[in-house]
Amino acid sequence: MFKRVLLAGFAMLAVVPAARAADAKMDTKTSVWGFDLAGRDTSVTPGADFYQYANGTAVRNLVIPPDRTNWGSFIMLRDLSEQRVHGILDDAAARVGGTGTGSTGPVAKTGAFYRAYMDDAAVEKLGAAPLAPALAAIRAAKTPADVATLMGNAQKDFNGSLFGVGVGPDDKNPAKYTIQLGQSGLGMPDRDYYLEKSFADKRAKYAVFIEHMLTLAGWPDAKASAANVLAFETKVAQASWSRTQQRDPDKLYNVRSLDDLAKTAPGFDWAAYFKAADLGAPARLIVGEPDAVSKIAALAGSTPIETLRAWAAFHLVINAAPVLSHAFADANFDFFAHDLQGQPQQRPRWKRAGDATEAALGEAIGQAYVEKYFTPVARRQMAQLTRDLRDAFHVRLEHNTWMSPATRASALGKLASFDFQIGYPKKWRSYAKLKVSASDLYGNIAHSTAFDWAYQVSHLPKAVDRDEWGMFPQTVNAYNAPNFNQVVFPAAILQPPFFDASADAAINYGAIGGVIGHEMTHSFDDQGRKYDAHGELKNWWTAEDIKRFEVLSKKYGAQFAAMDILPGAHINPDLTMGENIADLGGLTLALDAYVQSLHGKPSKVIDGLTGEQRVFLGWAQVWRAKVRDDAARQRLVVDPHSPPVARVNGPIRNVEGFYTAFGIKAGDKMYLAPADRVIIW
Repeated sequence: MFKRVLLAGFAMLAVVPAARAADAKMDTKTSVWGFDLAGRDTSVTPGADFYQYANGTAVRNLVIPPDRTNWGSFIMLRDLSEQRVHGILDDAAARVGGTGTGSTGPVAKTGAFYRAYMDDAAVEKLGAAPLAPALAAIRAAKTPADVATLMGNAQKDFNGSLFGVGVGPDDKNPAKYTIQLGQSGLGMPDRDYYLEKSFADKRAKYAVFIEHMLTLAGWPDAKASAANVLAFETKVAQASWSRTQQRDPDKLYNVRSLDDLAKTAPGFDWAAYFKAADLGAPARLIVGEPDAVSKIAALAGSTPIETLRAWAAFHLVINAAPVLSHAFADANFDFFAHDLQGQPQQRPRWKRAGDATEAALGEAIGQAYVEKYFTPVARRQMAQLTRDLRDAFHVRLEHNTWMSPATRASALGKLASFDFQIGYPKKWRSYAKLKVSASDLYGNIAHSTAFDWAYQVSHLPKAVDRDEWGMFPQTVNAYNAPNFNQVVFPAAILQPPFFDASADAAINYGAIGGVIGHEMTHSFDDQGRKYDAHGELKNWWTAEDIKRFEVLSKKYGAQFAAMDILPGAHINPDLTMGENIADLGGLTLALDAYVQSLHGKPSKVIDGLTGEQRVFLGWAQVWRAKVRDDAARQRLVVDPHSPPVARVNGPIRNVEGFYTAFGIKAGDKMYLAPADRVIIW
């Protein structure tokens, strides 16, 4: 689902989540105070490589399960959440009788949805039959209006579209919703896969994959059609903005009307598109990448209808493949997970069923999850930690040396107006109008897609609901919503290794405290700083402050660009800038808050480690992970988060307290001269 709303999250991108294999265990002997001492590699000094020192033995012993692309602390916690959701869904499914078609309550609907997915035999028996009506509609498309109608319907079914459309808060008037339009149309993860030499082998496999999927769908002359589809998508890629270009909210804010689009982006029937999407004739919308949208519209107008139909058929098939028979689902996995990310095995069906049910009825599952696994005590302790981190940020802003007084005062005002939401939303979404059957998987997905789109469209005449969440309570992540000046911490992340009520305070400050600080800092990173205390996209900085911030950011980014990740593959500091700044701010604030909590007293030494040292270890332990090479290469292209080792070693060497805590000195590899250290927040 297209969503232009900026959500700055915490987790590294988990592109293809999967189940834990029996042999994929992490040998941890976590101490009673919350850190796995045995996971360190003490043959390496903290000054040589802190990530290796803190995590080396644990990471070396990691075995990535065959149905995963990565494995480590973060993913293990996600696995726990998935296991818990599995239990909730199994229980719900056991309560569903007959076909479940008449199920009305949220528990009954989750059970029926899940049971339909788990009926592998029924899905297999249908084969390609569920695609027949949609394929017939594609074959019947004769005119540009027909093609645009198919793409407008993509918001409500399995069709693909050259453009993404969504409904979200207006950046310049965040109290109101607006229609947001942007580029789309690619089957591979990013434009680089079409244009860069390093992905030539992936392009070759993609050509074979397109032909195979069209053949499975019974599309005529699949080989020639596949070649045309790939050539067309390559042109779309050439027209598209890069992910780095898409990080500038000012450039993404371009007000247009339906008439404007007809003039500035001819070649595509916009009236038919918006009508099919149930958006009428928009008098005002925001276009994200105006020149890309214009070029892609021109491509649509100049491309033979036969190619557009083949493209539409292919995207229909890959969108629906996960809920079709094994021939489709396995082929989809073979390309997107195995060929692109190196994942050897597909996830078991119950995991895929859980993901699909969660996508359709996430808050219904979340409500059951919170009732069973989230305690009021954890919520209160987390609320106190957020206050501690905000207080630490306040002190740091007051003593900021590079901001002008006017900008600093506005920054303090923005910080004071932060809205923290913890555990679960203040109100639960209703799924009363969602139709679910325990015997129609394809129909369930189609109905839930249409239901979600109708829910988005229904927002347009209403005031923005600041209490509506962008994640589910059972999601292991956190995010910052700049339009709301809001930070959200779902219940599932408030567990070890992030948060443990019985752990040493320093570990909690380094782990979940680092997350809190990270999300708060997003409001002041290279994107978030452009939104004011009311969530409006508005410049509240002086020109001199902007220049100083950009100098510091570029200096910090250069440190990441210099890191060796994989042969021929490096971190793009412009893509990861926001997350890198947030990591630096998060870790800095976590240490500040911990030190302030001591009220001038020295920290307690545990197992030979001071409290300050334990803060850094708490942060590092979160990022114990191993990633398959192909998955790592993909993430370097598509993921705004840096790789795990960089999320530890990158920010930590810029934190002054690291040097005193571990006695880092000139000559150590982790050492940066004081003049080279970057302090932004």
